[in-house]
Amino acid sequence: MLTAGDFKNGVTFEMEGKVYQVIEFQHVKPGKGAAFVRTKYRDVMTGAIREQSFNPTAKFENAVIERRELQYSYDDGDLYHFMDTETWEETLISRDMVGDNFKFVKEEMMCKIQSYKGKVFSVEPPTFVELAVTETEPGVRGDTATNVTKPATLETGAVVKVPIFINEGDVLKIDTRTGEYLERA
Repeated sequence: MLTAGDFKNGVTFEMEGKVYQVIEFQHVKPGKGAAFVRTKYRDVMTGAIREQSFNPTAKFENAVIERRELQYSYDDGDLYHFMDTETWEETLISRDMVGDNFKFVKEEMMCKIQSYKGKVFSVEPPTFVELAVTETEPGVRGDTATNVTKPATLETGAVVKVPIFINEGDVLKIDTRTGEYLERA
């Protein structure tokens, strides 16, 4: 059991059948009246953020979120297949559970999977990936104004903006959080 007085940033708790994670908290002791804990928390399943004040003695069930690193195997159209490299256990995750940044993940990359009581709610790809350029237009000599970019298609099918000196076959380092080109690998 956990009380609202025990809240810290990052603590996960269960309330009304849902799992929440504390983003911010503040213990408030007004001059008049009882103390309370002003809390900003996020629903870990949906990402919705709420603010609420709790009595410091309010009790909640402690929620343990399981974090595992699994290897992405393949996509069969409806489901993504992940494998635990230690136990060889396969985990199937629906298309709506993975985010837009998953377009930078290729087979055999390790991803962080978060679940609660066996239900997966988050798939986090590696922060930085190295991918080859499969298609891009050649850069035009003399077209050197500052920050000139062109679209490039990567081996996973994702399209990113790259500087004009990038050619087909170059391996690029991409930040999956922003989808931006960082450097040549």
